[in-house]
Amino acid sequence: MSVPLGLDCKLYYNDGTYDSPDWQEMTSVKDVTLGVEKNTADVTTRGNDGWRAIATALKDGTIDFQMNWDTTKDDFSAVQDAFFNDTTLELAVMDGDITDDDSEGLRATCEIVTFNRNEPLEEAVTVDVQAKPALATNPPEWYVVGESS
Repeated sequence: MSVPLGLDCKLYYNDGTYDSPDWQEMTSVKDVTLGVEKNTADVTTRGNDGWRAIATALKDGTIDFQMNWDTTKDDFSAVQDAFFNDTTLELAVMDGDITDDDSEGLRATCEIVTFNRNEPLEEAVTVDVQAKPALATNPPEWYVVGESS
């Protein structure tokens, strides 16, 4: 397998249900950053011979991306509506086309927590967006196309 380029990766929102997704590619998106990390708990004891010890605890995820400000685009409207209406939006951050076997990435029902408009003098107007997993019936998952969850 070759190393994918960022332009080959794709961000999707689900316009269907969880069990019957209707994935819509977010073509207005520019740069995307998927951040996944584990929090830690200190489990140090005196019996650990002077070493601090940790145990991993909850996972945390963030999806940061920038979009062109284009209110005529469905993907823009989906994000804007989720932010201003306090609704969730299921996202999939994939390393390829979501219909290609072995494409993988994070699938999560998210809250849009940041929606910042940028108005640079000589550039297109954009919006910086941050999404984080929300309390949902289906927890976030590492989604691999062609595998059963």
